[in-house]
Amino acid sequence: MALKKDKQKVLGETFSDERIKTFLDIEPYGDMNADFHVLEKAYRGMKADNFATLVKFFLEAGRDINATNSDGKTLLQIVSEHRQGAEYARVLKDAGAQ
Repeated sequence: MALKKDKQKVLGETFSDERIKTFLDIEPYGDMNADFHVLEKAYRGMKADNFATLVKFFLEAGRDINATNSDGKTLLQIVSEHRQGAEYARVLKDAGAQ
């Protein structure tokens, strides 16, 4: 007898502004940079248009768009290496990321 999953993956989910703002409260693991962690979680969990909205709220909150991971890389540097990252990279560049 196969067990049924209790949750199904939702593709193309659109987030409300309130839902998007909850990403700003995500806590990092260990000594990970909190600003980088928020951006990375949003990148991995949102479509590009929702990510653009998050970046707007992120900057309004005074967060660091150029925060780095433990390897010293910004999210822009990372997504620029991803085949599907061009739209996210544009959002980050438009927000002042380097």
